[in-house]
Amino acid sequence: MPMRVNMHDAKTNLSRLVAALESGETDEVEIARAGHVVARIVPPRARSPRRPGQWAGRVRIHDDFDELPEEVAAAFGGERQ
Repeated sequence: MPMRVNMHDAKTNLSRLVAALESGETDEVEIARAGHVVARIVPPRARSPRRPGQWAGRVRIHDDFDELPEEVAAAFGGERQ
């Protein structure tokens, strides 16, 4: 069951609320203003390890990718052509 606090208590006790999430005391903190929930604090989702190569064969990098056209370089340098 989520823990519900008002906006003032959330601002005053943010560290305590985060600690409650970290310890598993609660799985969600609802922040209410005038009795209506306006925000929720939840722990981050577990991420799976990154697997290199997932985009292999789906992305094509052109041969001239690292070449900077002169007019673009001039524009970055504040020059006009």
